[in-house]
Amino acid sequence: MCSIDLDTLPAGCFASLIRRKKRVFDAHEYFTEVPEVVHRPFVKSIWGTVARICLPFYRHAYTVGPVLARIFEEKYRLKFGVVRNVPVRNDADLTIIKGSGYSHQILYQGALNEGRGIEAMLEAMQHIENLQLVLAGEGDLSAQLRQKATDLELKDRVVFLGFVKPEDLKALTSQAWLGLNLLENRGLSYYYSLANKFFDGVQAGVPVLTMDFPEYRALNAQHEVAILLKNLNPEAVAAAIQTLLDDTALYEKLRQNCLLARADWNWEREQKTLLEIWQKVELA
Repeated sequence: MCSIDLDTLPAGCFASLIRRKKRVFDAHEYFTEVPEVVHRPFVKSIWGTVARICLPFYRHAYTVGPVLARIFEEKYRLKFGVVRNVPVRNDADLTIIKGSGYSHQILYQGALNEGRGIEAMLEAMQHIENLQLVLAGEGDLSAQLRQKATDLELKDRVVFLGFVKPEDLKALTSQAWLGLNLLENRGLSYYYSLANKFFDGVQAGVPVLTMDFPEYRALNAQHEVAILLKNLNPEAVAAAIQTLLDDTALYEKLRQNCLLARADWNWEREQKTLLEIWQKVELA
């Protein structure tokens, strides 16, 4: 019986004890540090208590990144495996250098919610020419962001696609010039995150503008596929993008590194780790 994050842990723990089933904990995020919880001390203490009561009954657990695994191991005295949320490998031939006629689209894919850096990106568009911002998704800020784009007189340069089917999103990503992953540091869950949109861009051969957070820094040291942003403000975002526009050699270097990285960061490799964990569960 597998529990996903702390909000399903009590039910999974007690049901497995009653039914005498083997237990596995899958931590998708640092639950007590997500923005919705981290600034609510009482709520945070409740979920912390849930973890302290339930996790001693567990022998098998995994999470989405190496840093979180180390934090959880120290905090809960439980060994955590690492299974990253990466896409299946894209074997399409992407080795051709993108020429001057290639569409310069900056792609954001995901929820249009607070803390995703979308407001900063919209303001940065005022300082960048010959680029189009494409947003695939909807969320709590959908109406506000559309209004902001209008207020900034960016309506012709910002496209809101709404919800996009997964198969269409894959094609859309492959057409992009740059991918966005601009999380605000609103808690340790965001700070230690590994967003799947980062890996989606890499598999499509598309460099990513992402935050200089520990997990992305470690990945970029392995394969330099991204521009790491230390400060999330419109000026810094615009400057980073302008650097890629001006330095075509740097851009092509990042793109070629994406083609190398996709051989390492794919589900065909990552699924082996997941299967190994569950084989241990079966044999326990």
